[in-house]
Amino acid sequence: MSMKDSKPNLSNFQITGIVERLFGFTPSSIRPLPSYDDQNFIVTTLEGKEYVLKKRGLPVQTVLPTLTGQLMSLEEIDCGFGVKSYMVRLMTYLPGTVLGKMTCTPQILYETGKIAATVDNVLLQMEHPCLESLQRKNFIWSLASVPLLKQYLPVIDGDPMQQIVKGVIEQYQIQVEPKLSSFRKCINHGDFNDHNILVESDDSSNYKIAGILDFGDMSSGYFIFELAITLTYMMIENSSPLDVGGPVIAGWESVIPLNEAEKDALYVLVLSRLCQSLVLGRHAVLQQPENEEYLMLTAKTGVRILFLLWQKGKEEVMRIWLQSAAEYAENYQGAGTKK
Repeated sequence: MSMKDSKPNLSNFQITGIVERLFGFTPSSIRPLPSYDDQNFIVTTLEGKEYVLKKRGLPVQTVLPTLTGQLMSLEEIDCGFGVKSYMVRLMTYLPGTVLGKMTCTPQILYETGKIAATVDNVLLQMEHPCLESLQRKNFIWSLASVPLLKQYLPVIDGDPMQQIVKGVIEQYQIQVEPKLSSFRKCINHGDFNDHNILVESDDSSNYKIAGILDFGDMSSGYFIFELAITLTYMMIENSSPLDVGGPVIAGWESVIPLNEAEKDALYVLVLSRLCQSLVLGRHAVLQQPENEEYLMLTAKTGVRILFLLWQKGKEEVMRIWLQSAAEYAENYQGAGTKK
């Protein structure tokens, strides 16, 4: 089955029926949200209810049970290409503005690095009888699966980017894979990007993290994976991508200081995440051409950043990032993040 056939395409009429039958209330409005390979909506009740829940100090959504007490319901739905099975769930709504629509100051980048580390620290404490399912062997979006990109290289045949992607995969196998045992294990959120982070203004002129979205890419991994993913996506929308590393790393290390093996792998891991996003995004567009605008968000500037980091090289990039991180750590930790 292609991704095009598997991605749901429910009408508002179908959504209304599902919400009424499973959750017992009638939507007053239904608004679509962008998504990669599922279908998401904001559903407002006739009473105008919205919910916000904080777990262990983190502003996250929670799943609302169905009328029969289930957290998910497997539904047989015809979206226009035959009846297929789809998992349906309803979650509380978190207000705020996605970080991707903001101009990211060093202060909010520092807070983003800090909250990313905090999330992984909290997930490390998670207990569940099905926790082993997060091993997700060969999960293509895990940074443990970078070599699997080789099978997708034909989608960038003829593109100058292909040689860099091949080089990054090679460097991953030489510099990262042998050192995995030196990285500290955790459970990764896995998709800490600027469209999964909500912000709102605080009492001063700064912004604070107001919500963390989309835990669908959670998997067993390493702390350094999460930092690399966060740093990668924070660079995408920034006009000075090399300047992002300092505050993000400083924020991260205010919670989880890096060991030497993790520092040494960071550059290649950031390049690896860029390659995953660019190559898999190109592949997804072939399957879902109608969703090209959303799928290619990273590609708009991602290719330029990939070339920039590759050309500057590991030594220069890490020098910039770590020197800047030390400066931000002194400024923010010494005077608080309101500075």
